[in-house]
Amino acid sequence: MTISEKLHVIGRPLLQAQLEHPTVTGIGRGDLPDPVFRSWLEQDYLYLLDYVRVFAKLAWQAPDAHVGDLVDLAHSTYHEELDLHRSLSAEFGADLEGAVKGPACVAYTDFLLEAASSYGEGLAALYPCMWGYSTLGRILAENPPAEPRYRAWVDTYADPGFAALTERIARMLDEADPDPAVAEARFREGMAHELAFWDVP
Repeated sequence: MTISEKLHVIGRPLLQAQLEHPTVTGIGRGDLPDPVFRSWLEQDYLYLLDYVRVFAKLAWQAPDAHVGDLVDLAHSTYHEELDLHRSLSAEFGADLEGAVKGPACVAYTDFLLEAASSYGEGLAALYPCMWGYSTLGRILAENPPAEPRYRAWVDTYADPGFAALTERIARMLDEADPDPAVAEARFREGMAHELAFWDVP
């Protein structure tokens, strides 16, 4: 198996904990209370701004064949994923510009920015976010919420284009060929941060 395939095997039971988290189940049913999603939206907006910085930090180190991919991923995150947050912010009364990072957001972004000091490790650290949301979106889309705001969220992460971006990261990770034990440790830590992030402040 490739490194990314091994991480998928490790990640599936860890992803189940996210699927069972009250915030995720509330999104899936379409009945998550507005204040909870508003808080998540503000935190994730701040997280994604640093996620773009992680892509930029990795692009500086990347082999020539990966630079374009990382630039594309940074662009997609900033202009598409963050646009979703901006469009939903008005509907949920979120204050994206005035939001302050909570402890989970600080811990996760600090972890990613530190891991990105090493190219292969950085890819393994950020992979839980891409792979996790793509998989969550696909699963939730099998029985999508009727509530239109939450349906828009599910549709974004279930989109085949988002899945394609995730597959690009997987290929880049395999080509970077980091130490498997280190990549697994970074991936596991990233998955733990993903779960903790659903406990919105």
